[in-house]
Amino acid sequence: MPKSSFVEVRVQSLGLDQTTKTPVVILQEVEGSRILPIWIGPNEASAIAMELTGVKFSRPLTHDLAANLVRGLGGVLQRVTIARVENNTYYAEMLIQRGDEVIAIDARPSDSIAIALRLRSRLFANEELLIEGAVDLVEPDPAVDLAQLAEQEPAVTPEELEARLRHLRPEDLGRFQP
Repeated sequence: MPKSSFVEVRVQSLGLDQTTKTPVVILQEVEGSRILPIWIGPNEASAIAMELTGVKFSRPLTHDLAANLVRGLGGVLQRVTIARVENNTYYAEMLIQRGDEVIAIDARPSDSIAIALRLRSRLFANEELLIEGAVDLVEPDPAVDLAQLAEQEPAVTPEELEARLRHLRPEDLGRFQP
């Protein structure tokens, strides 16, 4: 089996899928235009949006706490890798170095991204997951209720997801706002 090749990515934007009303984080390769859209939960979308916009609370929220734990225990988040998708679920790994030891921690991509942003760590995606074409997002429908979104889980097959991504248009997505 060939070894996977990873490409550095960055958070291009957060959007709201107008079809499923589900938040989407759009990762874009650093040195190119290919993207990786990942449908995420509203809480994780809010955590990513808060970090991107610099919103801080007086007490640490969950992702702030996780970042503080990594730092407090003497670790450094070297990188986050989004390695694969199986049954519509993306798998990520956080590589944390503490002294001479590197610890690989299985995590959801959305949580990993939120923590990596707080720790100013690099993000990587398996090259096989990236698709051609940049996506420009439009403003969201202000009537979207994030509490309702948390209860919805889109059920699509990998083939349906691939076909949907290949035919994705900018107007299919909206700008996510926490």
